[in-house]
Amino acid sequence: MNRLVLVAALVMPALLAPMQSAGAGDVKTMKGMSAHAQTPADKAFADSMTTMIKGMAVRPTGNPDRDFALMMIGHHQGAIDMAKVELRYGTDPELRRLATGIVSAQEKEIAEMKAWLARNGK
Repeated sequence: MNRLVLVAALVMPALLAPMQSAGAGDVKTMKGMSAHAQTPADKAFADSMTTMIKGMAVRPTGNPDRDFALMMIGHHQGAIDMAKVELRYGTDPELRRLATGIVSAQEKEIAEMKAWLARNGK
C-alpha cells in the first residue's frame, strides 16, 4: 500500500472523529454537517469540507510525488474555500487578515503543484 495512502487512512479518522462525535454524520460526504447547519456560514463551511474531502480522494498512481501533489491540491482548495467563508461572514480583523493570507498562499502553491504536474505528466 502506498505510504501516503496508509498515512491518510490512519490519520484521517482521528482528525474527523471530533466532527462525528459532534453530530457531523457521514464523514465521507459530510452530509451531517449540512443537515445541522444553522446559518449560511455553517452551510458554507460544511460544503467546503465536503469539497475538500472529495478533492483529496485521489486514486493512488504509485508515484508518491504525483499523489502528494494531487491530494494537496484538494486540501489547499479546501483551505481557500474555508478562508473565503471567513472573509464573507467573519468579522474579526485578525482572522480576516489570516484568511486573506491563506487564500493568497494556497492559490500560489496550487499553481506550483499544477505546474509540476504539467511538467511531469499528470
